Amino acid sequence: MCACNHQPVPDSEYARLEELLQEYKNQRGALIPVLQRAQEIFGYLPEPVLRRIAEGFRLPLSRVYGVTTFYAQFHLKPRGRHVIRVCQGTACHVRGSARILDRVQRELGIESGGTTEDLRFTIEPVACLGACGLAPVMMIDDNTHGRLTADMIPKILDLYE
Repeated sequence: MCACNHQPVPDSEYARLEELLQEYKNQRGALIPVLQRAQEIFGYLPEPVLRRIAEGFRLPLSRVYGVTTFYAQFHLKPRGRHVIRVCQGTACHVRGSARILDRVQRELGIESGGTTEDLRFTIEPVACLGACGLAPVMMIDDNTHGRLTADMIPKILDLYE
């Protein structure tokens, strides 16, 4: 039914999910907070987790899945330990963000929106990072890297294990 990743859920994380469901038991309007906290536990929302949340709230899986696909904050596939956000805003575009994004993709061997096989990096192009004075700019996790050239990308990526 869904494009979720079918990986087994570790028992320790599943126990945390059960605690979470107990905490929010019988609370109306708690689906989004539960999904947010479940994603914090697992790093994404695998199908078995969505099924258990649906059971816990006595909702159809389709409704839980609909909420997760409606909001961009929820992810159905594993994401990298480090999320790379490459700005695509006007200032960055004019100053060469396409070359930056291209170099990041080539260095990591993945496309925009993809995650490396080792789950080290996920690439997310974004509309604007709000750091136009540093254009072109990208963020890795909470770290801003600005005034970039394509040749700077390999050294920057090496900073992140």
